[in-house]
Amino acid sequence: MNIPKLSKKPITKSCHNITWEDDYAWIHQKNILEVLKDGQKLLPEVKKYLKEENDYTEKIMADTKLIQKKLFNEIKSRIKLADESLPYKDSRYEYWTKVTKEGNYSKKLRKKIGSDKIEIFWDGDKEANGKKYFNTGDISVSNNDEYLAFSTDEKGSEYFTIYVRGISDNKIIGEPIYNTSGGITWSYDDKYIFYSKLDKFHRAKKIYRHKIHSSQKEDQLIFEEKDDRFTCGIGTSSDEKFYFITTSEHTSSEVYFFGKEEENPKPKIFLKREEGVEYSLDSSHGYFWIHTNLDAKDFKICRCKHNDINNWENFVSAKDEVLIGSFVLLEDWMVRSEKIDALPKLFVRNLKSNIEKELLISDEVLINPSVSLMQKDRKTNKLRIGYESPKTPLRTYEYDIVTKEKKLVKELEIPSGYDRNNYIVKRINCDAHDNRKIPITIIHHKDTKLDGTSNLILYGYGSYGYSVPTNFSSARLSLIDRNIIWAIAHIRGGMERGMKYWEEGKMLNKKNTFKDYISCAKFLIEKKYSSKGKIIGYGGSAGGLLMGAVVNDAPDLFLGIIMAVPFVDCLTTNLDHSLPLTAGEFNEFGNAKENKEHFNYIRSYSPYENIKKMNYPNILITTSLSDNRVLFDEPTKFTAKLRDLKTDNNLLLFKCEMDAGHGGKSGRDAAIEELAFDYAFALKITEKLY
Repeated sequence: MNIPKLSKKPITKSCHNITWEDDYAWIHQKNILEVLKDGQKLLPEVKKYLKEENDYTEKIMADTKLIQKKLFNEIKSRIKLADESLPYKDSRYEYWTKVTKEGNYSKKLRKKIGSDKIEIFWDGDKEANGKKYFNTGDISVSNNDEYLAFSTDEKGSEYFTIYVRGISDNKIIGEPIYNTSGGITWSYDDKYIFYSKLDKFHRAKKIYRHKIHSSQKEDQLIFEEKDDRFTCGIGTSSDEKFYFITTSEHTSSEVYFFGKEEENPKPKIFLKREEGVEYSLDSSHGYFWIHTNLDAKDFKICRCKHNDINNWENFVSAKDEVLIGSFVLLEDWMVRSEKIDALPKLFVRNLKSNIEKELLISDEVLINPSVSLMQKDRKTNKLRIGYESPKTPLRTYEYDIVTKEKKLVKELEIPSGYDRNNYIVKRINCDAHDNRKIPITIIHHKDTKLDGTSNLILYGYGSYGYSVPTNFSSARLSLIDRNIIWAIAHIRGGMERGMKYWEEGKMLNKKNTFKDYISCAKFLIEKKYSSKGKIIGYGGSAGGLLMGAVVNDAPDLFLGIIMAVPFVDCLTTNLDHSLPLTAGEFNEFGNAKENKEHFNYIRSYSPYENIKKMNYPNILITTSLSDNRVLFDEPTKFTAKLRDLKTDNNLLLFKCEMDAGHGGKSGRDAAIEELAFDYAFALKITEKLY
């Protein structure tokens, strides 16, 4: 079977008096957002090429069919297929979620408090039946417990349609609401739902109020965002007195509010937007509570009276390079999070005495803690806390803040068996090129050799201030148990060490992200965790940008690279302001169209622009046709150009899911199949097909 080849049809591009040719730009269709909704509108020649790539990948991976099946069975055997979540106690009902052995989607259940009669008010398997792709944006029960509002996407393009139906008779009420972002907020009186509508560029720019039983044509516009960079959504307050409209881009936000009694909502601004200032609001105890980085780089928590919103008092003060996180409010308590030296922690504060103490859950140092409410009524001293770590499955406790009693109420089960004592977890720091300390999380089997002979997966992301969590994954045990070390490079562009850490890895500092990752790879080689040519890089979306950049800069470090929905043609995307995410990311990557310095900088690292005539490692690239966040164009072009220029005989495989979105195929089994495929590629190139 011949290696697929995409036709070259050079198009001349120009910007800032710089001209260049793009052989594969022709595959981008002007009606690309229509293609995301309807794959039949895809250019026939492109469709043919994608099929050829898929067929080629299937042929080359034919010798992994058995290991794929084995991996699928291994991963699935570690999942408790029939499981239920802990219940949440609402005013009249307890609500919880259930999954079954046979199903691929969840069910939502409830029972009246004091009753044993259980209702299934949402059955994901029935809803998804007969559909190639199925995803829910939101599933929301009305405050009076009588109606269910839900939003679905049946393409993967994230155009969600909202439906409302009666729970008692299961009948749809009124007409569907089309082209929404998926979120649903019920009005407190249950007469309306609020939602955000997508514009022609797939951006949530307008908030509407929809009256139950009415047509979408009659919906009332209550807010509109005019800035191309910002998108908006709506939510409610903890004390059920206000609605909050938040409009934001990655580094700035603005909140509007209106009261529950307002029959004709007139949103009022809380704090006018300011470049680089983020804030969010809640309401409780007669105060607005503000989580913000205003005059506090790593955030603080303030509060103010409802009738005096300009007079703030600091409640949790800012600390240098300590990231002050979100919080939960009870009648007498605040439980909040912090991140110190790239390690998350929880704290409990008495709202009356203002005394605060750390909430210690485990003796393990490297954990991912969590907190959640057990019930709607905040007049309680109890809540749920939990933690997981790279070697410890999630444990959830019922915790009494006053007595400090901690009762284990749920532990993630591994049905096939699991002994955490077989695994070793470490947090080490490596020096970056500029001496910044970069954390690396490592997990390996206790029998794995640390003499440089082991293969190693090095996962990375490093964008949007996202900190990669140190969570438990039963799936990756399939690699770890085969003596492949798993490492996470907590590189700049994330917020593991606070806002400054993010700032040092974005805009005109973006190359620090790539350099940090390469420094981590070299450090792991130096410390004998692996060797040159034995590391497999792994990243998706913006982590795919990372993979593309580092494989262009340091290909000899890697045995292989796995790139999922990779953002590899970032210059082209940044220059096209009509694409869904471009305008909102000007403060993350820059604005190449309007700023020549940004143009030159992005062009200097954009993976597609910097493919060279040289040897590359084995590479697997995956994408989805309906992905609106990273268009399939990008990895398609990248693959075609890489085939033209690479001088090696290593594998270059490209796989495009024709019925999926940014998160891949839908359903439990399909998600496991995709993961098994990625892992099979890793085992193929490490010669561990057993």
